[in-house]
Amino acid sequence: MKRIKMLAGNWKMNKLNRDLAGFFETFFESVGWHQDESLSDRVDVLFAVPPTLLAHAVPLAEPSGVRIAAQNIHWETAGAFTGEVSVPMIKEVGVSATLIGHSERRQYFAETDVTVAKKTKASLVHEVLPIVCVGETLEQREAGLTQDVVARQVKVALADIQDPKDLILAYEPVWAIGTGRSASAAQAQEVHAEIRGLLLALFGHSIGSGIRILYGGSATPNNIGELLSQKDIDGALVGGASLKPEDFAKMVRAAL
Repeated sequence: MKRIKMLAGNWKMNKLNRDLAGFFETFFESVGWHQDESLSDRVDVLFAVPPTLLAHAVPLAEPSGVRIAAQNIHWETAGAFTGEVSVPMIKEVGVSATLIGHSERRQYFAETDVTVAKKTKASLVHEVLPIVCVGETLEQREAGLTQDVVARQVKVALADIQDPKDLILAYEPVWAIGTGRSASAAQAQEVHAEIRGLLLALFGHSIGSGIRILYGGSATPNNIGELLSQKDIDGALVGGASLKPEDFAKMVRAAL
């Protein structure tokens, strides 16, 4: 099964509404998006933006086939959860995807494998695309636990999922996020291949071979080409470089 590459930008806690129009204008121009109507069929582009930007970003991006995603959601549809946002709430403003279990959510905000599983299921129930993040810390890698940690995270996240074809995984080595370090293409491919094998074992070839796995550890315009050339790397979840429209445009062109 052919898997279309995806470039997903994670803006984290950056940018204001006044930045949006200029960003998307420069991004689309730099990619040549509006001059080639086939681009949206050949590469998937997504931006995960802060909650205050969601409703403003959707009309600027999605008419061109670029998805807007939330950076986090709650698994309940409503309730006494101060400060949280539900899947129906993001759908109401036209958002069609969400990150789940990003390493910063796990590290700073008590996200667990169990809550990741609940959020993944809620997203699929409400037909919002979940991008489920998994990955090991530096201590876990140095202890030789990468495979065990990642396998556990994937298994728990997908434990209650019967048909996960509308789902994306993102492997983000925690030690390579925001540190300037990056896993080599070979290191990334090794873990992606292990995840692919696990997906095939869990769901069979027809489904497991079609689930996309993104790389999420300090991907840049300089290393994206080598990363995307690997068999099981289907795109990238990009942090800092996605804040610069020209840089992110270069990465999208590389995916083409």
